Amino acid sequence: MPKDTSFPTTLPKERTLLVGVEIFGDENLLPMEESLAELNRLAETAGLNVVGSVEQRLSTPNPKTYIGAGKVEEVQALLEELKAEIVLFDNELNPRHQRELEKIFASDVRVLDRTALILDIFAQHANTHEGSLQVELAQYEYRLPRLTRAWTHLARQAGGGGGRSGAGGVGLRGPGETQLEVDRRDIHRRIDFLKAELEKVRIHRGRHRARRKKSRIPVIALVGYTNAGKSTLLNQISGADVYIADQLFATLDPTTRRVDLPGGMAALFTDTVGFIQKLPTTLVAAFRATLEEIAEADLLLHVVDVTHPSAQAQAESVLETLKEIEADHIPVLTVLNKIDRLGSAEDIQEHLTGFTDTVGVSALTGEGIEELLASVHRKLFESFEQIEVMLPFQEGALTAIFHEQGQVEQIEHTREGVRISGRIPGRLLAQFKDFREDIRQQSAEDEEDDEEI
Repeated sequence: MPKDTSFPTTLPKERTLLVGVEIFGDENLLPMEESLAELNRLAETAGLNVVGSVEQRLSTPNPKTYIGAGKVEEVQALLEELKAEIVLFDNELNPRHQRELEKIFASDVRVLDRTALILDIFAQHANTHEGSLQVELAQYEYRLPRLTRAWTHLARQAGGGGGRSGAGGVGLRGPGETQLEVDRRDIHRRIDFLKAELEKVRIHRGRHRARRKKSRIPVIALVGYTNAGKSTLLNQISGADVYIADQLFATLDPTTRRVDLPGGMAALFTDTVGFIQKLPTTLVAAFRATLEEIAEADLLLHVVDVTHPSAQAQAESVLETLKEIEADHIPVLTVLNKIDRLGSAEDIQEHLTGFTDTVGVSALTGEGIEELLASVHRKLFESFEQIEVMLPFQEGALTAIFHEQGQVEQIEHTREGVRISGRIPGRLLAQFKDFREDIRQQSAEDEEDDEEI
């Protein structure tokens, strides 16, 4: 019997038109052209078919449609010419912009922005229960202010599991304001539930971290721009089998592996979610439990794709995100990856000059891995930092750690606790961050200087 080929085995990819807007005065890490190229890769990762793009530079966004009236007409004409079904903005649109544009374009055209796209990718790639909870929460918090009667694309964007279709049938052509209010209450209830579940995850992770600290095995978090090669690096140094692919956000869920370092010491290496410019704030908040793994690490390996034309800008984006999640106090070793794609030794050295405290490696071939592990060992066990802390009496464990693993230069017992000055291994800085007197004193001095100016 001949095979029936009347129906395709896979759905055709939706034809998508990209829109890039540069607002004068805004600080953008990547030029608009490179940001649009990144959006193109994100769209491909999400399974969309990019058929064209338009650009516009504005002094201020149009309060109604974000882009200017003339550009709206140009986009509308291109949609008809290219038979596109989706308009994808590289910037985050507010609910009004989205609603107004959807009114103007044909009824079968959907308007999405970069944030919605990244949320969709995360929903596709979240494989664990925790990851699904985090993505679902971020999606609902993004959707809530955008809920309308005609929001028919909610089902297309739904993801993250949770066992409920669209949060109780949310917003699919409801009969009016009464239905919208019901939908909003439904979403609020779902958000409260997801936050409660993620708080349980956060507490569970906290217990695991406390056990790890008692074991005195240092934790190293791999951070970096998406697709920089973190998972490949973890596989190379640990023999792990973390999923890798040449696409953005190939892995979301953290993976931890024990690795033996030179000198017989051991450490736990944790692969974390990749960062990206314009990372949605809803995602940063939703992934708090996972990102705490970074904030509590003893050392960060900042993996940079040294061959990328915007490597420096990508590195700055990662450092900004680390500051946002309050992990910028942790010692960092910069790992410049993919040196196998560079030419001579002189060419490699030239690429290293734009960064500090670096090791060049190829996570794919293994080149430079021995030097990397030796540098990690030095950072964890041989480099000491000057520090002054005021430890409350109930923090006796930290006082003991300072005596056992640090170099106490001065100690004073006060009514509030124990003030200690001395040097400790850099890997222990994160444990003392809430009690550092030297940082508080420096901050006070900086404020006084600002007032004088």
